[in-house]
Amino acid sequence: MSTASEKEHRSCERRIEVELRDRVSDLRRLWKAYRRDEEGEEGALADCGLCFDYVPAGTFDDHREGYFRYQLSWGGPSDEFRFFVNPDLSCHRVEYWFLDWFDGAHRILSGANESLLLELWGWFEETVAATVTLCHATRRS
Repeated sequence: MSTASEKEHRSCERRIEVELRDRVSDLRRLWKAYRRDEEGEEGALADCGLCFDYVPAGTFDDHREGYFRYQLSWGGPSDEFRFFVNPDLSCHRVEYWFLDWFDGAHRILSGANESLLLELWGWFEETVAATVTLCHATRRS
């Protein structure tokens, strides 16, 4: 078993698989509870995460494509899902990012993980969060 200090010094690349598995597991439980109109021990899906926003292309160096960010934690470490969408807001790629003080790693989702996050993307669209967020982001730029 590793100590907290040892865990802090492992790179994000070495930690991302466990972090992704745990995060998807949490979201899957919350999504199932939401669909049953129940609130689980972890709380409600609507309360999960810190923010949902749009990050326009060019915000960061070598950042050519804008994306919607579902940020779940912040600081050291932080994690988020990034939804890359077409002009009609259909999602063509979902990435998971795990970041920890000048280090980071990401995975492009596929299979069951991608399916779950695409369902969540649909929920964001239904709640109008995606459209409103994009409107606000494009007005600021």
